[in-house]
Amino acid sequence: MPEDFYTVLEVERSATEAEIKKAYRRKAMKYHPDRNEGDEKAEARFKQIKEAYEVLSDKPRRDAYDRYGHDAVNGQGQRGGGGGDPFSDIFGDVFSDIFSGGRRGGRSQVFRGADLRYVLDLPLEQAAFGDSVNIDIPKQDTCDTCGGSGAREGSAPQNCGTCDGQGQVRMQQGFFSVQQACPTCRGRGTVISDPCDGCNGSGLRHRTKTLAVKVPPGIDTGDRIRLSGEGEAGRNGGPAGDLYVEINVREHPIFERHGSDLVCEIPVSFATATLGGAVEAPTLNGEVSLKIPSGTQSGKTFRLRGKGVKPVRGGSVGDLLCRVQVETPVNLTKEQKELLTKLEHSLADGGSSHSPKTRSWLDGVREFFDDIRSG
Repeated sequence: MPEDFYTVLEVERSATEAEIKKAYRRKAMKYHPDRNEGDEKAEARFKQIKEAYEVLSDKPRRDAYDRYGHDAVNGQGQRGGGGGDPFSDIFGDVFSDIFSGGRRGGRSQVFRGADLRYVLDLPLEQAAFGDSVNIDIPKQDTCDTCGGSGAREGSAPQNCGTCDGQGQVRMQQGFFSVQQACPTCRGRGTVISDPCDGCNGSGLRHRTKTLAVKVPPGIDTGDRIRLSGEGEAGRNGGPAGDLYVEINVREHPIFERHGSDLVCEIPVSFATATLGGAVEAPTLNGEVSLKIPSGTQSGKTFRLRGKGVKPVRGGSVGDLLCRVQVETPVNLTKEQKELLTKLEHSLADGGSSHSPKTRSWLDGVREFFDDIRSG
């Protein structure tokens, strides 16, 4: 009578799929024919292990086996009708390659060029309106003498004799076989006996390239512009990397930028804030007249719509927020001080109507201390 499949894999009948897979992996390692060459008993045992795994790893077949035993699977052939070795499904291509003793279709290693990063400092005006900026990028580029082949004109690279042009060699270490880059050609698959004078056989030369970067309107600090293929050149025919231009918008002496809005402080004289009037407000497009109502307090903000920055990703133009800063007079003459003293007395005689904030603030202070005393 055939041996029970659960006994073959040494798992309980309640074992999970993961436990069955783990058990199969362990036992297949032990009995695989490539590890037990010429051992017919090991080969027969491996076939049992393989059959057990094929049934127990397939839920419908496992259910049938649990109900009817070996009668449920006799004559059904290989799982999925495809035959083959499920061992490679468990261990992946690496172990499959090792056990089969075969050799994959190798080729020389192709390397993509490295990406480059460049920080572009811009003034606010240039970032807001957009521009075209020339930048100089030092990088490794394809040698123009040999076209990147690395060989002197009139000659060509030859297939590497160590790896036979594959770019990789196989190193056998006991049971395991490791594939790695060829130490002779370093993965290229070719060797150069007569190197190019311009690049000494590397196929690359250091140079500085001037590029025109189109800066879109509204770009801001942290945004990146990608220039495809403007990074360092690839090797062995690989594609060039990309250049990433990172934007840094310098601080402005007048404006602060908050997204698409701009903020600025506008100093206003004591008299203008008190009596009202008009002041010149700066914008990125020039000065505009800003009306200051009488009695304007320091910190009051006025919004000028559409005087900000157009977002780089689309949308309406932002606003300019003008924050009033009432300027206290300094370096007064004796006469000016006397006039201000008279004005102060005159305002005090008028009660709280001239200083509503001061009056409400004093009332709040008195209420605070009254609560402390009553508590």
